[in-house]
Order: sequence, then structure tokens, then C-alpha cells
Amino acid sequence: MRLISSPLPGMMVLEAEPRVDERGFFQRCYCRRELAALGFPPDLAQANFSFSERAGTLRGLHHQLAPSAEAKLVVCLQGAVHDVVLDLRPDSPTYRCHAALELSPENRRVVLVPEGCAQGFLTLRDATSMLYLVTAPYDAARERGIRWDDPAFAIRWPRSPKVISPRDAALPDFDPEHHDAAAAAAA
Repeated sequence: MRLISSPLPGMMVLEAEPRVDERGFFQRCYCRRELAALGFPPDLAQANFSFSERAGTLRGLHHQLAPSAEAKLVVCLQGAVHDVVLDLRPDSPTYRCHAALELSPENRRVVLVPEGCAQGFLTLRDATSMLYLVTAPYDAARERGIRWDDPAFAIRWPRSPKVISPRDAALPDFDPEHHDAAAAAAA
């Protein structure tokens, strides 16, 4: 894998480098040694898979608070998404800033999302599949989410969502006492 950019501190956009032959291709989406050299935590706790039937499906923006904060490796296996990473680390120079990019099998992008950042996406095509490798198991008590259209962040999505879960639609606007990793740890 090749590092393409780091739009936020600790966030990395990688490009997988496939080996192509008459059968198709083979590409690595996780290599503990290579990712650890880039600063990604080496231990994975869980692998998650999502499938979205329709274009315009929104999932997110989700994260977990310490001590269950998780780093994520996110890759689109089928379809395409507009992926957003939102920095919620009060000590970060990009606190409350976000980065967005398209992920698809064609562009072979892999996103490393650091702990303390929320992540979500809007599907751009029908039948979209996403794989997430995470460094902490799911912890319902420390799970948090921020509404996709929270005016505090002015995230520009390529279109309005057509499908959104009732849970994600009901996510609150940003509140540092509820959403910040540092504020929660101090409480």
C-alpha cells in the first residue's frame, strides 16, 4: 500500500497496489507491519461488514469514547461512497474539521481513521459493500454519533440522503460534554 495523503492528523489515505494477471487481481487491504510503520495501531479487535442496497444511504457519523476508542481501517469492496472523517480530538490542530473523499474498488483507496474521530458515509451507488477493521470491540455504553447535517460542521454531502436509519436520523447535534473523547474521559 502506498500513502497518498493525510488530510487530518493521524488520518491516512492509502492506495492499494493490486497484482494483476489473467485471473483478475489480488490486493492487500491490511498488513500489520506496513500499517504499524505508518502509526496505525497493530492490534485489530473486530472486522465489520456493511451492505447498503440503495444509492443515497447514509451511515454515521459514529465513534466510541475512551477507553473503547477505536481506530478504523475502512475500504469499499463494491459500489462507491462519499466517506467523511470528523476530528473530535480537542487537542488536535484540526479539531472540529473534517475530510471527505470517495472510496470505491476502482480507486483502491483505504482510509485509516484515528481514535477520537467520527466517521460516516453516503453511498453513491446501489449495492455498496464496506469493510471496517477496528482496534476496539463495540461498546454500546461508549458509542456516540453526530447528526450528518449538524450545522456546527457544515459538511457538504454530494446529495441529501434517501435512506437513513431512525437511530442515525435521531443523532444529536454536537455537544462537547457528550461527544469529545477528552471531555468524556475527564468526567
